[in-house]
Amino acid sequence: MEIGIIGAGNIGSALAYRLVDLGHRVVISNSRGPETLGDVVADTGASAVSAPDAARGRDLVVITIPQRSVPDLPEDLFDGVPDDVVVVDTNNYYPRNRDGRIDAIEAGMTESRWVAEQVGRPGLVKAFNNIYAARLRDGGRPKGAPDRFALPYAGDDAHAKQTVAALIDALGFDPVDAGSLDDSWRQQPGALCYGAELSENDLRAAIAAAPRERPADFRAQ
Repeated sequence: MEIGIIGAGNIGSALAYRLVDLGHRVVISNSRGPETLGDVVADTGASAVSAPDAARGRDLVVITIPQRSVPDLPEDLFDGVPDDVVVVDTNNYYPRNRDGRIDAIEAGMTESRWVAEQVGRPGLVKAFNNIYAARLRDGGRPKGAPDRFALPYAGDDAHAKQTVAALIDALGFDPVDAGSLDDSWRQQPGALCYGAELSENDLRAAIAAAPRERPADFRAQ
């Protein structure tokens, strides 16, 4: 696939490294310009581009930037990008130590529903947000391996979800459908599966048992 990654932090770089290793053609961008991505390019094998170029001519686009920075993305980021291009959101909302207060999320909107509204892509899929970057980079295992763990994904578009599920599987993790984008609170920070390395059955149980209320540590003060 042609894959664009918007955000060259820990998760973006880990995904770029693994996706290049799987044979995908990957481009990556950040907010400071492609000329600042020399180390990332050398490490991952991805090509550095601008954010608009990361979204154009791709089969799949990953948004992996701080939640507070989403409104700063170019307004025309997805202009002319076909509706069937899959968009993945890996973001997490950390109001106390990074993002500040976002009223819609504090009022109960899921983090990725908010991102989808900001970028105008209602078919967006939430994934890769509950795993540490180092484990995303080196924790994949062959299908059936006893130490292979599972990752959740959530969204409203069946085609997009199937594409993301296949990508999770190829990366070496068991994909688990966590429901619609409005159900994605089950994998947000503070949820039972957040940061946990669980088998497919244990992840399904954690998703089903997740309490709806956001823990105090992950709400604005």
